[in-house]
Amino acid sequence: MKVLVTGVCGFIGHRLVNLLERAGKEVLVIDSHTTYGSVSQRELSNLIDERTRDFKSNIVSIDICDFAAMYKAFETFNPDVVVHLASFPRQKSVTVNPQEGAKTMMEGLINVLELSKNRRMIYISSSMVYGDMSRPAKETDECNPKGLYALMKYTGEKMVEDYARRFGMEYNIIRPSAVYGPLDVGDRVVAKFMLNALTGKELKVNGAFEKLDFSYVDDTAMGIFLVTTSGKPEQIYNITRGQGRTLYEAATLIRDIVGKGDIITQDKDNQFPSRDALCVDKAREDLLYNPTHDLEHGLIKYYNWIRDRVHWFTTSVSKPA
Repeated sequence: MKVLVTGVCGFIGHRLVNLLERAGKEVLVIDSHTTYGSVSQRELSNLIDERTRDFKSNIVSIDICDFAAMYKAFETFNPDVVVHLASFPRQKSVTVNPQEGAKTMMEGLINVLELSKNRRMIYISSSMVYGDMSRPAKETDECNPKGLYALMKYTGEKMVEDYARRFGMEYNIIRPSAVYGPLDVGDRVVAKFMLNALTGKELKVNGAFEKLDFSYVDDTAMGIFLVTTSGKPEQIYNITRGQGRTLYEAATLIRDIVGKGDIITQDKDNQFPSRDALCVDKAREDLLYNPTHDLEHGLIKYYNWIRDRVHWFTTSVSKPA
């Protein structure tokens, strides 16, 4: 099997490439090394150096919005499967730079779809497509996305399904949630809590009882690997831990692990939906997916990595004009 992966130098992508390579798959890795306007270049460079240290595959530096370069890469490598991870990574990044977010998430996706018509495509969506949750979300539940990031991820799902309808393209859609762990950027909620605790700052919780399905990065990457190698065609899969934990729980666990840090509770951020766990029964049944890291275990592993690298991270990121 020949697998082309976009966004491979990213947080999840590099873990997936390691799994594919160890399984003997031939892999072409594509990445543009963008900061998304929300992390510093110094931080990103340090992360990419460590993320790609063990790669056997060559990294091709291509912007997915450059159709000519993408066409050449596809024509030369001729992949059987395309895993499309390249995207603005979260809602904040799109809010900071909506024009670039839309270009990458929509125009870039169109380019990948045009080149994947006669192949199998794995599209990485997001749990954000569900919108507000009152119970664990199943793949068959109605989606009511809120915010540009969620709306574009859901639109991406519909675009994938439309290409499959028109061209017979095989596909899968994956919905991960609240991924955390070693080699993440310092701008996500778990990373912020951990860095603030390590540096003696306050852990600000926006909505003490708001829940997330915190998913350790190795479990997420394994789930995507299983979908790529054995997923049933034309299926959507939730790939998460499958447990809803409150933001206050996460902050408390991190404070206890680090041994310092005051927790301050604030009102919920209304730019984000109220979320919960995602049901992973379908992935367990179809793929034998078995996430093994609960939040307590995953946070200890993350702490053991990040405590020696605090100096990598900075909040002084310039926003686009």
